[in-house]
Amino acid sequence: MPLNTPCRTWTSPLAGILAVLALGLLSGCAGAGPSPSAAPQPEPAVAPDHGGTHPLSAAEIEAIYRERLAGARTRFSEADVRFMTDMIHHHAQALEMAVLAPTHGASTAVQALAGRILISQQDEITLMRQWLEDRGRPAPTVDLETGRMTDPAQDHDSADHDHHPSHGHHHHDTHGAGAPGHDHAMPGMIDEDRMGLLATSHGEAFDRLFLTLMIEHHEGAVTMVRDLFASDGAGQDEEIFRFASDVHADQVIEVARMRLLLTSLGGPPDLQVPPDSTESHDSPGSHGQPHHSSHLHPTS
Repeated sequence: MPLNTPCRTWTSPLAGILAVLALGLLSGCAGAGPSPSAAPQPEPAVAPDHGGTHPLSAAEIEAIYRERLAGARTRFSEADVRFMTDMIHHHAQALEMAVLAPTHGASTAVQALAGRILISQQDEITLMRQWLEDRGRPAPTVDLETGRMTDPAQDHDSADHDHHPSHGHHHHDTHGAGAPGHDHAMPGMIDEDRMGLLATSHGEAFDRLFLTLMIEHHEGAVTMVRDLFASDGAGQDEEIFRFASDVHADQVIEVARMRLLLTSLGGPPDLQVPPDSTESHDSPGSHGQPHHSSHLHPTS
């Protein structure tokens, strides 16, 4: 080759290939759109627009609940009020009977039964009083430790009756003069003579009489529940329906237990009543049963 011939720059094949690839990448970045095979990116989630509504706050939900609760408290009948008022008095007498067990030589089984009655009926009296107060109705007050009614009207009414203080028994007027809702007899209420007899009994005599009277008393409560549900428009309030149903179920179960226990002790005691001291009358306080105006004596 002549010396004056211009020289050429040598380029290797690999360099050429790299240059072509680089050019292709640059042109792809500059003009190409997204690859058809690429998955579309999801749109950000946006809550649907319902005319400007928004989720309820906790305070708003609480306000709705309170409003519904207030509305529910207006759906009750006079039969409901009478049932709750009467049942407070009914339960109070059960407390009077049950508190005697520990101090009158009751057996372990009877003391355990009396203890359960105390706890359950104290709680239920509190519930019934609250139900009445929530609906703006008078709620009879009860000393939950003794079962004594503490309403002034009730105390005044009981003062008009002969009452032996040594019995520790505060009179429950079953026809209810001066007490709201007590213009009728309550099933299962125990008359004063038999309450007084219970207060003077001890040992097995107490056990047998206590069980006999408490069975009668519980069965009266069951009758009161049946009467409530048989009344037009009564028991529609959810709270009173649930409460009355529970009372019915609990008392039926306890009656069955007491019957078994009483049978194991020889059955109900025979109450000896002098023939000339018994007079039958239909006064509301007697529940249509003979009223024993003299002392009763249990016989074994």
